[in-house]
Amino acid sequence: MRPVELTPDLAFLRLAMVNVYFYGRSGAGDRGWVLIDAGLPGSAGVIADAAARRFGSRARPAAVVLTHGHVDHVGALQTLARRWDVPVFAHQLELPYLTGRSSYPPPEPLVGGGLMALLSPLFPRGPIDLGGRVQALPEDGSVPGMEGWRWVFTPGHSPGHVSLFRAADRTLVAGDAFVTTRQESLLAVATQYREIHGPPAYFTMDWVAARQSVERLAELEPEIAATGHGRPLRGPAMRAGLEELARRFGSLAVPRRGRYVRAPALAGPDGVTSVPPAIVPPRLVLGLAVAALAGVVLSRRRA
Repeated sequence: MRPVELTPDLAFLRLAMVNVYFYGRSGAGDRGWVLIDAGLPGSAGVIADAAARRFGSRARPAAVVLTHGHVDHVGALQTLARRWDVPVFAHQLELPYLTGRSSYPPPEPLVGGGLMALLSPLFPRGPIDLGGRVQALPEDGSVPGMEGWRWVFTPGHSPGHVSLFRAADRTLVAGDAFVTTRQESLLAVATQYREIHGPPAYFTMDWVAARQSVERLAELEPEIAATGHGRPLRGPAMRAGLEELARRFGSLAVPRRGRYVRAPALAGPDGVTSVPPAIVPPRLVLGLAVAALAGVVLSRRRA
């Protein structure tokens, strides 16, 4: 698979339900490019092949930069980091989930009204352990290997979520601070139906912070919005949609009910410190997830 170019030095690759991004011009060569996020478990070979097609058969990245550490953004990371012998950068508050110290809070599957949300209790919550390969992003806001870019603190979906922004052409890599498809719905994920949407609700742990993050990104007035889920969008219509999401975040993005709607999960430098009580008993939630998965398997067999 060949990455799709958004600008001369930014391309993306869709891996089932999530995007990874490649920063660097075609043919940049060894250590001349940066990988942004690392996809689903089992996707290391596809990512490495795409990188080889764009940058050269022996071209390793100068760095891997993470928007956050959820499983669909770090699934291939341990394999790729070893293969390429490459440093990994993430926000300081994401490090506990990347160094084996803490799992993320439990998901909330009864939000968003979709099958992806129902399946979320089956998704791994980490942590992974990258050891000394991972380090905190520079405090000055710069992004290693990406001159002219800065990282923007956009928590809410995760404690240390960041987005990446280049002011020169107003290109934004938003991660999951907002997305461009309704990620809770398996049908929307499959069809990639385009809409400016709040962060994936089932793993968003702090809705007040998530709203502030969307407002912060809308103020940047991006020309290109490259998100973790859904097709990258650009231009006035995208900006109008993002502005509306920021203005009406409570009604457009925040679920009517849910454990993190009532109160956020709390996290610090060592990971999660407090999680509000579940609204639905965990055993019932797990049962619903298993039933949803069984339904998916049966429908595929009949097809």
